[in-house]
Amino acid sequence: MADTLYQILGRRRAAPLPERKPSWLKVRAPGGPNYSRLKHLMRELDLHTVCEEAHCPNVGECWEHGTATFMVLGDVCTRNCAYCAVAHGRPPRYDIGEPARVAQAIAEMRLRHAVITSVDRDDLPDFGAYIFAETIRQIHDQVPGCSVEVLVPDFQGNESSIRTVLDARPEIYNHNTETVPRLYKRCRPGGRYERVMGIFRYVKSYAPDIPTKTGIILGMGETIEEVLVTMRDLREVDVDILTLGQYLRPSADHLPLDRYVTPDEFALLRQEGLAMGFKHVESGPLVRSSYHAWEQVQAANLVTP
Repeated sequence: MADTLYQILGRRRAAPLPERKPSWLKVRAPGGPNYSRLKHLMRELDLHTVCEEAHCPNVGECWEHGTATFMVLGDVCTRNCAYCAVAHGRPPRYDIGEPARVAQAIAEMRLRHAVITSVDRDDLPDFGAYIFAETIRQIHDQVPGCSVEVLVPDFQGNESSIRTVLDARPEIYNHNTETVPRLYKRCRPGGRYERVMGIFRYVKSYAPDIPTKTGIILGMGETIEEVLVTMRDLREVDVDILTLGQYLRPSADHLPLDRYVTPDEFALLRQEGLAMGFKHVESGPLVRSSYHAWEQVQAANLVTP
């Protein structure tokens, strides 16, 4: 399988970028009654979603199906990753009432699986772990039967913060790897590849029954060899679910796009990931970490339907 990937993907970018986006990356403009209702609900409850803040291309599809990824702890990040559209700077003081409002929104949406993420909050003593834990508790209390997936920052590897979140018993613990080790300094200067692996190792030692998940963005300059090595590293720390998606440059101020990865290439990477032992691999040009999240956990048999 790996040999086939090398033949199709090559070892480096082989051709200049096309002038226009490939057809498989074109999506309909967001709209529709559910989209409008959800947007109104978010503004009414003063909530943020990563769908909007990160310019996700799937916002129309997901919101029309009544699903969203809630972003707690504000909408200003303390880090400045080269690929990310979320604003960075000095965040405001966080809102202690936010967890209850998130749970209220999830109750009104009648979700069976909720995804909670945040900006990095390196300015806080616990890096924001308490708000994650309280949001999990509020959702479990207000919406019985709704599973909770947290897509957390690295908390600078702080084990106390990781335990705070795990003790609230999320159904999925997700932290994105984002890219291959060689590109961390360029793409994710505030992060450390070794720290990511240490986080997953610690999560599995502290709460082995809680499934883990991560995502990698392709098209930022990585080689296929590096992607496969990273995937193997993730399996060595027993990550359960993997997502692979295409990097889309948010603006001219962000990291330049290296290349477009084709749907066939993503399909081959999915097969390779399953052969490595991941319980589920969601792989495609428009895939993001929380895209089809409920279907992902069902497919991996990680949450009882």
